[in-house]
Amino acid sequence: MRCFTVLGPSQTGKSTVVEKLGSLEGTPRKSSSPYGLNLTEFTFGNEAWCALDAPGPNEALAHAQHALLASDACILCVSSAPEEAVLAAPYLRIIEASGTPCILFVNRMDEPRGRVRDVIAALQDYASHTLLLRQIPIREGDRIIGSCDLISERAWRYREGQPSALIAIPESTAEREHEARTELLEQLSEFDDRLLEELIEDREPSSDALYAISSRVLRENRIIPVLIGAASHGNGMMRLMKALRHEAPPVGILRQRLAQRGTVDESKLVAVSFHAYHRQNVGKTVLVRALGEGLRQGASLGGSSLGAVQNLANGRSNSAVLPAPGDVFATVKSDHLPVPSLLTAGAVVAPPEWTEPPTPMLERILVPGSERDENKLSETLAKLSETDRGLKVLQEEGTGAQLVRAQGPVHLRELCRTLAEVFHISVTDRTPSPTYRETIAKPSEVHYRHRKQTGGAGQFADVKLSIHPNERGQGFTFGETIKGGAVPRNYFPAVEAGAREAMEKGPLGFEVIDVGVTLLDGQYHAVDSSEHAFRTASKMGVRQALAEGSTVLMQPVFRSEFHIPSVYSGSLVQIVSALNGQVLGFDRDETAKGWDIFRALVPGGALDDLARALRSATQGIGYFSKTFDHFEELYGKEADAIVRAKEKSGSAH
Repeated sequence: MRCFTVLGPSQTGKSTVVEKLGSLEGTPRKSSSPYGLNLTEFTFGNEAWCALDAPGPNEALAHAQHALLASDACILCVSSAPEEAVLAAPYLRIIEASGTPCILFVNRMDEPRGRVRDVIAALQDYASHTLLLRQIPIREGDRIIGSCDLISERAWRYREGQPSALIAIPESTAEREHEARTELLEQLSEFDDRLLEELIEDREPSSDALYAISSRVLRENRIIPVLIGAASHGNGMMRLMKALRHEAPPVGILRQRLAQRGTVDESKLVAVSFHAYHRQNVGKTVLVRALGEGLRQGASLGGSSLGAVQNLANGRSNSAVLPAPGDVFATVKSDHLPVPSLLTAGAVVAPPEWTEPPTPMLERILVPGSERDENKLSETLAKLSETDRGLKVLQEEGTGAQLVRAQGPVHLRELCRTLAEVFHISVTDRTPSPTYRETIAKPSEVHYRHRKQTGGAGQFADVKLSIHPNERGQGFTFGETIKGGAVPRNYFPAVEAGAREAMEKGPLGFEVIDVGVTLLDGQYHAVDSSEHAFRTASKMGVRQALAEGSTVLMQPVFRSEFHIPSVYSGSLVQIVSALNGQVLGFDRDETAKGWDIFRALVPGGALDDLARALRSATQGIGYFSKTFDHFEELYGKEADAIVRAKEKSGSAH
C-alpha cells in the first residue's frame, strides 16, 4: 500500500481532492477519526492507496504533522488567490521540516482569483524548496478552460464529469507555454548534467527523460512541483494522481528517511504509530503504518504484544490479517503504543523533533458537572493527552483544579465534546487567574509577645523583629542579631518557620515574596518557652507587621516568544503595547523561510487577550510560548479590582 497526506488551509478543497482521487478507478472506502483525520483507501493503477485527509484549521496542525510521519509523499492544497498564500505558510513549514516529498496543488482554478505565476511567487516567500510549475492554465477570457503540461507539451480541455479532451495548444497560450517550459527546463537542469548539456547544445530533451528527472528530484525532495486544477469539477485529478503514482517514492524511502532523521537503526524500524483516538466501549484505537515484515496480532511491537488488528473501513478485528510493508491498519488493546512514535519489535523510539506541535496558547480550567465527573476527569484527561500531543494537562496552582492548555477555541470545543460523548463527563470551562503575589514597600519593626496560661506549663515567647523588602527575585530571607542569649539559639529555626508561615498569605490575600525577616531581640522563660511558642510569636508578629505596613500587589510577567510570518511582525508591536507589555525585539527564524521570532515581556493577566489578539492579527497562524520571568508591582484600579475579586472568592469559601 502506498500512503500520502493531503493537507492545507481550510477551504482549499482537501476532502474533495481525496474524494475525486479515490473515485478515479472505483469506489473509495472511507473511515473517520473522531478527531478529524480521515482515511480513504482506494485502488489506482492496480495498486492499493491510502489517503490521509488532515483537518484544515491551524489548531489541528499536530494531526497533519503526525500524518506526515506515515506518508510517502503529500499534496499541499492551496488557494488560487495570491493574497491567501500566507495561509499555507504553516503547512510549508512542517512539510519542509519533515523532509516529506510534496506536490503543491493550486485548487479551485475555476474561480478567477489571480494569476498562477503570482500565486507561486507569493508561496515561494515561505518555501526553501524551489516551486516548479508543471502546468499552465488555458484561458478563454477570464475563464480557465483547460491546462497545458509543460513536460509533454500536451494541452487538455476540461470537460464536466468526463476525462479532459486532448487539444492543440491554443495560439493564445503558445508564447506563455514556451516561456514557462524554458524556465522549467532551466530549473531541472540544475539537478541533471545531461539535461544541462542538451540545453547548452540547443537539443530538445525527450519527455521520458524529463519525467524521469522530475521523478528523481521529487523522490530526493529537491523541488516541489506545482500542478493546477479544480477538484470540485474533477479537473486536473488524473494528472495529479499520475504524478503521485510515477513520482512519489515507495515506502522503503520513508523508512530510510525516518531512520536518518531519528535515532533508530533502519533494519529494526518496523512501523510507525501516527494517530489515536478513544471510542466508547472500545477504548484506545491506534493507527499504525507497517514499514517492515512480521506484523500480526500477538507479534512483538514496541516492546509488547500487538493487539487486535482491525479493518479501517468497518472496524472489525481479524487475527488472520498480516499487514505488509506499507499497509495502514488500526489496532486496539495496544495501549502501550504512544502516538506518534517510531516502533521496533522491542522498543518505542521517540519521534523526530519536527513532530512537536505548536505550543498551546489557550488556558482553561475545566469544571466538572458533578462529583462523579470530578473523580473521572483527571484520569480521562491523562488518557486524552497521550493521544493528542497538542493538549497539555496540568493543575492550577493553589486550587489543584484541572487546567488544560489547548491549541485554540476549536480544539477546546473538540476536547469537551469528546469528554461528553465518549467518556460521559460533563464539564464547563473558566479562565484561570494569574498567580499574583504581594510584597512590602518599606521596612518596619514589630514587637510581639505570645503568652498563654492554661494550668500547668504555659506558653511564652517574646520576639522583636525587623521586616524589610528584599531585591526582586531574592525571595524570603531570615537572619538574627541576638546578643547575650536573649533568645536561645535552638529557638531560631522556630522563629524562621513562623515567619515563613506568615508569608503564605498576606493582607491582600496572596503569598508574600521578596521579604527579609531579622530577629533583633526577645525574651524567653525557662519553663514555659518552647519551639511552638516562638513559632507562634514569630508568625503573629510578622502578620501584624504586614497588616500595618505598606503592602504592594505583584503581578507575574512572562517572557513570550512569538513565531509568526514576517508580514505580521509589525502588528505585534501594537498588540504588545496595548496589553502593557514590553517589546524586546525580533529576529528572522532560521528554521523556516518567511517567519520571524518576536520576543516580548507580557503581564500574566494579559495572556488570554494576547492569544485572542494574535489569532485575529495573524489569521490563526501565529503562536507563542511563554516562560515566567519575574514579578512586578501593580497599582491603581486594576490592582484594586484584583484584590476585591480575591476577597470575594475568599468569602465564598
